[in-house]
Amino acid sequence: MGKDIEVGGEFSAKDYHDPPPAPLIDAEELTQWSLYRAIIAEFIATLLFLYITVLTVIGYKSQTDTTKNSDGCGGVGILGIAWAFGGMIFVLVYCTAGISGGHINPAVTFGLFLARKVSLVRAILYMVAQCLGAICGCGLVKAFQKSYYTNYGGGANELATGFSKGTGLGAEIIGTFVLVYTVFSATDPKRNARDSHVPVLAPLPIGFAVFMVHLATIPITGTGINPARSFGAAVIYNKDKAWDDHWIFWVGPFIGAAIAALYHQYVLRAAAVKALGSFRSSSNI
Repeated sequence: MGKDIEVGGEFSAKDYHDPPPAPLIDAEELTQWSLYRAIIAEFIATLLFLYITVLTVIGYKSQTDTTKNSDGCGGVGILGIAWAFGGMIFVLVYCTAGISGGHINPAVTFGLFLARKVSLVRAILYMVAQCLGAICGCGLVKAFQKSYYTNYGGGANELATGFSKGTGLGAEIIGTFVLVYTVFSATDPKRNARDSHVPVLAPLPIGFAVFMVHLATIPITGTGINPARSFGAAVIYNKDKAWDDHWIFWVGPFIGAAIAALYHQYVLRAAAVKALGSFRSSSNI
């Protein structure tokens, strides 16, 4: 059920329907209110995401500051930080999926663009909205708790001492691959048809992917896997250390997203094989 069956070089009818590929540039899209509503949703969602998660990071650092607290093991810990990031993604994707798709991450948008799920126009506007939302979210944190924000790093991503740039880049690539691969799998129409007896709440595995990746990579890079999250925190904190290795938090996620898109579309979904089969069929007519 829900499987493509290859017969004589052709694929038989299937019990699911892939949406048509998004056009590269869709000028008409700019005249539709639904686009701007989606952009607003991405802006607000990313703002809320950064506000809650950066507050959690700063709160943890202040609670474990041994110069002010005798209990160096207090606070939510790395586990709590990971839950904050994963939980907020679950909540926000659930709230915005029906409006904008619930990307909240330029790397996710980039991966979906490569897979022709969104147009170039929408992808660019989403990324701009996400970065602006991240800046505003961090700005709110700084406005409410300026001294804590400045003293405890502003939630900015930094390469941890003892790790090379290559290690940090690799961690970001693999972490983003896990996230974007999960996004593709959780929203795959073929999966929904094949496993229709098992209801799939897409935001849940996506949130868990973010949670698990944070557990693994917080000790290395603080976990970026979201260029908007890293950019917003760096802009508002604006200290040299936040910018020193900032390129890692753009290059790594974009490479990881591209690999995940290619793997899902051309290996798991066999897009290249299907295209070759269609070409052979048409050439025999």
